Amino acid sequence: MNRLQGSMPPRTLKIFFDGGARPNPGQLEVAVVARGEVHLFDDLGQGSNGDAEWLALLKALEVAHSLGVPAFDLLGDSRAVIEQASGIVPCRTPAARAFLARFRDAAAAHPPRRLRWIPRAQNLGGIALARRASGQSGWGPRNR
Repeated sequence: MNRLQGSMPPRTLKIFFDGGARPNPGQLEVAVVARGEVHLFDDLGQGSNGDAEWLALLKALEVAHSLGVPAFDLLGDSRAVIEQASGIVPCRTPAARAFLARFRDAAAAHPPRRLRWIPRAQNLGGIALARRASGQSGWGPRNR
């Protein structure tokens, strides 16, 4: 069988996410990059960088589900959020436990294949937020 006949498994889509607060704590912002397209989320309220990272993970999951892909990985540069969401380390604050519960509920029907930590320099979501903050143009963003 060849690839067109379905002998190959579907490719896993990589979805990059990052969040930040300006200042910290401050206004929350999130960027998710999937298929080369930047999705920016601004109207997320006030909070800390940790809150922003959790919201970025949730928004990445939302984008993945909206694309309807069968397999996807979520990649971010917050080791704490990745490890907590993966169950490697416990959530130590009520806020983190609440975010974890939201993530588990949202992922129950269609979870990511894996959550993966990547260095900041490789995180397309973080790069999009940095470009935005510096006023540089880049990808064509979709504001939500």
